[in-house]
Amino acid sequence: MSQLPRLKSSTLIILLLSLVFTSCNSFRPVSSVRNPSRAGKTTATAERSRPRPAPREATVPPRRSKPAPARKPAAPAAEEGTTGLIRNSLVSHAEQYLGLRYKYGGNTPGEGFDCSGFVKYLYNDEGISIHRVSRDQARQGKEIDPEEAQPGDLVFFRRGPNQPVFHVSMIVEAGPEELWVIHPTTSRGVIRENILASSYWRPKISAVKTFMR
Repeated sequence: MSQLPRLKSSTLIILLLSLVFTSCNSFRPVSSVRNPSRAGKTTATAERSRPRPAPREATVPPRRSKPAPARKPAAPAAEEGTTGLIRNSLVSHAEQYLGLRYKYGGNTPGEGFDCSGFVKYLYNDEGISIHRVSRDQARQGKEIDPEEAQPGDLVFFRRGPNQPVFHVSMIVEAGPEELWVIHPTTSRGVIRENILASSYWRPKISAVKTFMR
């Protein structure tokens, strides 16, 4: 009877120890990922489902365009056209007075013209300002070579190298060895003649001037 309690105590101890070991095993940490292969699949699926950023377009530096060649201004052409109209108008206007009598100091068609009054009348009608007397007119304008003369340009005359200008005429046609003018003369009134073919006028040519360049 005295051994029974001992057996019970030892049995109890064994039971307690077995419980302790069992409980320790039950408290092993559980892996957060129970199925690694399944977790990997889930992660891969999640990565595939994420929207991929759109590929960046290659940035091409803008080409530097060559500057366009500067255009030539059209003003000179317009001036040339206007000047041509003025020249033609001067000639046609002067031809209207062929045969009109000479009048010293005259500057209107009604009374007649002298040389400088005739030129001033024609030029004023085209809006070109010019002096009244031929020697003063000779100080205006731009001197050019006779070969460059055009209709509407003026020819001035002197009786000698040191003499003052005494006459002016307006060119209406120019060519090789030809310089046709319209001008009032004391003996014949307003006439048209080639001054390069005149033994009187040719040696007295002092200057050719233009007022339209």
